[in-house]
Parts: sequence; structure tokens; C-alpha cells
Amino acid sequence: MANLATTKAGSDRNRTFLMILIPVLVLFVAFNTIPLLTGFFYSFTNSKGYGPFEIIGLQNYIDLFQDARVGNSYLFTFKLAVVSTILVNVLSLILAIGLSSKIKFKSALRGLYFVPRILGALVVGYVFTYFFTYIVPAVTGTDSILASADWAWIGIVVVLVWQACAQTTIIYITGLSSVPEDVYEAGSLDGATGWNKFRYLTFPLIMPSITTNMVLVMKDMLMVFDQIVAMTGGGPANSTESISYLIYENGLNNSQFGFQCANAVLFFILIAVVSIAQTKFLNSKEEQL
Repeated sequence: MANLATTKAGSDRNRTFLMILIPVLVLFVAFNTIPLLTGFFYSFTNSKGYGPFEIIGLQNYIDLFQDARVGNSYLFTFKLAVVSTILVNVLSLILAIGLSSKIKFKSALRGLYFVPRILGALVVGYVFTYFFTYIVPAVTGTDSILASADWAWIGIVVVLVWQACAQTTIIYITGLSSVPEDVYEAGSLDGATGWNKFRYLTFPLIMPSITTNMVLVMKDMLMVFDQIVAMTGGGPANSTESISYLIYENGLNNSQFGFQCANAVLFFILIAVVSIAQTKFLNSKEEQL
């Protein structure tokens, strides 16, 4: 009887798991897998997003490497992503160290620093657009940096860093809180203070948090879209046109659906390669420390 009851309980548990898993799986396939495969198919066509189309093989992929606008968008996106990722992680780590120290109102400050993450990217972008367009020029007597092809990207970086620091700071705080206190006590006995304490004790122990943040932030920065839409619309003179924005703008509005599907497939592969390479490199550094 006991074995029968155990078997029945196990069967009920498995049925419950399936009832939870199957709807999620159906939704994932419907809204992720099928669109992904559909986009991959259209990348081999000359589709405009409507009407008849023909299969043209690898022509779209060949044209991608010959299109100067596509090349410029990749260069801009990677420049933006690298600079933003470095700034976000450095500033977030500094904030996390400060918020992990014994200060008053620590919990309130942590909540305050997380507010930017709650706000919508489009809303934040529009607010900062007003700030850079009217307030900063009024105070400094200069033109808006968003109107400059050379400096507009700086304004976007400011917004990206301001909003991304919230999540990375929380992850760093979690990593710092997991460092055993006796490690610092042992280090103090050996004379470790200040920078040496951070370099040889804290840094190696929070390396998993650094790996997580570097990979996640780089991925998010490479996929930047909302801030571009709200602040510059890819301008001036296409100088702030990210890959995601180019795919959206030309794929949906300029009848380059098939061509931009190929761009999206290439971009997807590139993000996967970058993420894997980052993870392997940073994991190897973890093992060396």
C-alpha cells in the first residue's frame, strides 16, 4: 500500500509539473521559436514585408558586408556597448562598496538607486532629451550634444549608464555580502588594507558577480533600441543608428524586410558569440585568481 501511495503521489507530481511546463512551452514556441525560424526563412528572400517574394539564397548576407550603413551601425553599436559596459561596471562596483559599508539609511539608499531600473527606457529617454536639448544648453550656453554627429553618442551613453547601474549594483551588493568576514580578518592580520584588501581579497571572491554583470550588460548594450528611438531617432546623419534601430527602421518602414531579417540573424549569432567568448574569458580569469 505504501508503494502504491508513493507511486500515485509521484504520478500526481509529474502531472502537475507537466501542466505547468506545457503552457509555458507552447507560449515560448509560439512567440519565440516560430518567429525566429520565420525570420531565418525570410532572410533568404527579397521580401518587402508584404506581397509576393522570391528566394534569393545568400544574396542578403553578401549584401550585408557591402552595405556601408550596416557597417557603420555595427561600429557605432560596439563602441557604445564597450564604453557603456565598462562605465556601468566600474560605477556600479563603487556604488555597491559604498552601499555595503556601515552607513545610515543604507536600505533607503539601495532602494533609491534602483529607481532608474523601474522606469521605462522610452520615458527616461524623453526626459533626458529635454534635459540635453533645453536645460544643459541654457546653463552652458552651448548647443545640444544630441544635435552633434560627433557628440550625440555621449548623451546616449549617459542615459544607458544611469539606468543600467541599478541592476548591476544590486548584483555586486549580493556578491560583496557573500564574502566571509573572517577573510577580511585574516587579511588584516597579514597587513592587507585599502587597495590591497580589495585587490587580493574582495576582487577574486566577487569575480562570479563581475562575470555575470559583464555578460548581461554587454548583451543589453548591444541591443540598445529604446534610448535611440527617444533621443535621436538614429540621427543626426545616421551617426547614432544602432543595429536594432536599423533593423526596425529599414525592415518595417523602408521595405527591406528580407534584408534586415538577414541582418537580425547575423546580429543574433554575433551576440551569442560575444556572450560565450566573454563567459569563457572571464571564467578563465576566475580560475587564475
